[in-house]
Amino acid sequence: MHTAISAKFINITAAALMGSALLFGANAAHAANSIVARVSLSQQVMEVSVDGRPTFAWKVSTGDRAHVTPTGSFKPTRMHEMWYSKKYDNAPMPHSVFFSGGYAVHATYAIKRLGQPASHGCVRLHPDNAADFYQLVETFGAANTSIVIVK
Repeated sequence: MHTAISAKFINITAAALMGSALLFGANAAHAANSIVARVSLSQQVMEVSVDGRPTFAWKVSTGDRAHVTPTGSFKPTRMHEMWYSKKYDNAPMPHSVFFSGGYAVHATYAIKRLGQPASHGCVRLHPDNAADFYQLVETFGAANTSIVIVK
């Protein structure tokens, strides 16, 4: 774990807990914090809110014309620090957060294509952002994470 990332998440977690304490009183430390990652297919952006507070906005690449990215609300089903696509020539998928079958939010090395549809249906992020999202999901838990994909 990188020191800069650790400090970032300590601050996010502390702010979320403080916000919960203000809203829910003394038992707030036991309240579940949540992450909502909203992916806009038309804008090619993923906005991440932590405990209802906008925290990140990142460019993404989603499915191209020949490959659809599913829309709807999903929970992470599994996570892999490194995964290799069994369907697409063993393509690397670092920091994969799977949300529907073979669809995942993951890092891409094709960062020049971020901001435009370019994937086979997955949600691709810059490697730094994918690592941050992966750590957020790991920290807050899959049960407290929603991935919402809209047109």
